[in-house]
Amino acid sequence: MNFLEHSNLKGRHAFLGASNYHWINYDDEKLVRMYNNSLAAQRGTEIHDFAATCITLGQRLPKSHKALNLYVNDAIGFKMTPEQPLAYSENCFGTTDAIAFRNEFLRIHDYKSGLIPGHIEQLEIYAALFCLEYKFKPADIQIELRIYQDPEPVICIPEQQQIALIMKKIVESDKIIRKIKEMES
Repeated sequence: MNFLEHSNLKGRHAFLGASNYHWINYDDEKLVRMYNNSLAAQRGTEIHDFAATCITLGQRLPKSHKALNLYVNDAIGFKMTPEQPLAYSENCFGTTDAIAFRNEFLRIHDYKSGLIPGHIEQLEIYAALFCLEYKFKPADIQIELRIYQDPEPVICIPEQQQIALIMKKIVESDKIIRKIKEMES
């Protein structure tokens, strides 16, 4: 049998696809809710891409109290790098929305476009990854974390001990995962 190509579908995943099989158990209301959630997630990705482009180009947005405008304009003002990956290992890495490090001052900003509240722990993990990757002790630098989500940004100066604890947890957890992988191979 010669199967049809469907080259336009390669690398894509359908909302009503086999790998996301839970939808067969949804009632109509849940199906609509879950589909709308997937559209919101896609829109969030597009907004993040737009923001990263604005930051890279230095294109400020109109002054406003909207989280997106504040996020983009602050990142430009602080000369931040958008969408910067940070990595400790292949088991522990992540991509910051925007980051800058100058004069022993680490600044990490995160933009949230959805309804789910942002959690500062995500940014604390980024700070720990930065310290591990670039060999800094949290006590030797200043750190400011910001989550931009309407109605206004949340600014956090994390405890140095908290970042150090996360660093320790990353190292210990990575060792456990590495051992598991070694036993599998």
